[in-house]
Amino acid sequence: MTKKEIVKTISEEIGLTQLKTKEIVQKTFDAIVEALVEEGRIELRNFGVFEVKKRAARKARNPRTGDKVFVQEKYVVTFKPGKEMEERVRRLTEQKDARTAAAAAGMPVVVGQPPPRPAFEGDAAGSG
Repeated sequence: MTKKEIVKTISEEIGLTQLKTKEIVQKTFDAIVEALVEEGRIELRNFGVFEVKKRAARKARNPRTGDKVFVQEKYVVTFKPGKEMEERVRRLTEQKDARTAAAAAGMPVVVGQPPPRPAFEGDAAGSG
């Protein structure tokens, strides 16, 4: 998803123009970057934590040539998702795994619906 698509979705949901919504979204991103530069950390409850960390200098290898190279120390931004985000992504993974298993078993798969559970002998759901 792109920033443009995010702006369009939010704009439609809250009834603001895309231009005004784009300005708000950009200001939000700018505020996050500014907080990282000034404070080194920003915590967004129910979303996650962005943090600036120093990555030590190290020896690496150029994947094309195989030559050894020296990489200087540098600052990088890390992100640790919040509990809600991790839970929703975990559920997505579980749903995908269940749909894959259902498709492999020849069961119908409907997008947007929970995957069907297999019927067992004596099961009311399977006694059709």
